[in-house]
Amino acid sequence: MGIGVDLATVLAERGHDLILVARSAEKLQAVADRLSKAHGVTAHVLVADLAGSAGADAVADQVAARGWQVDVLINNAGYGLFGPLTETDAADELQMIELNVTALYRLTKRLLPGMVARRRGWIMNVASTAAFFSGPFMAVYYATKNFVLSFSEGLAEELDGTGVLVSCLCPGPTKSGFRQRAGTEHSKLTSRGQVESYPVAVAGVDGLFGGQRVVVPGLKNRVETLAPRLLPRRMITRIVRGAQEAKR
Repeated sequence: MGIGVDLATVLAERGHDLILVARSAEKLQAVADRLSKAHGVTAHVLVADLAGSAGADAVADQVAARGWQVDVLINNAGYGLFGPLTETDAADELQMIELNVTALYRLTKRLLPGMVARRRGWIMNVASTAAFFSGPFMAVYYATKNFVLSFSEGLAEELDGTGVLVSCLCPGPTKSGFRQRAGTEHSKLTSRGQVESYPVAVAGVDGLFGGQRVVVPGLKNRVETLAPRLLPRRMITRIVRGAQEAKR
C-alpha cells in the first residue's frame, strides 16, 4: 500500500480524524471509507494534483473554506526518477521538484500560522535516507530530499517553544510503488531488501509525537546515515554511485 496510506492508518488507529489528499478520487475514497469504518474516525477526501503549480494552495484554500482545523500535517507526497541527467526527462524532473519540494513548502507555509497561533501542532515531512547523501543517477531526487531534511531541521529549531513540533521521517528502502515510478528496477539497489511500510509509519508517528526531529527507522539505516560524518564526501558519493549504477 505504501507509507502514505500506512501513515493515515496509524493516525486513524490513534483516533485522529483525517483529510486525505491525492489525485485518484476512487482510490482515495476507498481508503477513507475503510479507515472510517475500521476506526470510527471522520475521513475527508480532497482530490488534487500537488505536482501542479497551484495544487498545494488549492488544498489549503479548500481546508480554509470548509473551516477545518489542521493540527497534524503529513507531507508525504513525492517520487523519484532514475537515470543519467543527460537522458532523463526535464519536464518529469521539474514536476518532481514541484511535488517533493514546492508542494511541501507551500502546504507548510499555509498551514503553519494557524498551528503557531493555537500553540499546538505537529508537522511530519517525509524524506529518505537519500537525504544524507548525494546520489549519482538520481541527483535531482537526492537533492530534493536534502532540501526536505534541511528545511525540517531548520524549521524545528525555529519553532522551538511555540508548541509546534517538526519531524523529518527518513526511511530506507521500503515496499511501495516508489521503484516502479522511479525506474530503479534497473539499479543495483533493487537487490537490497525492502522493509514493510507499516512499521516505518509507526516509527514515524511515534517520533513525531515524541518530539524527534529526525527519524530514521532501522538500525542498519541509522548506521549508514552516519557515513558522511566519518568519510570524505567524494568517497561516499563514489560508494553511492556503485550502488546506484544500472545492472549489467
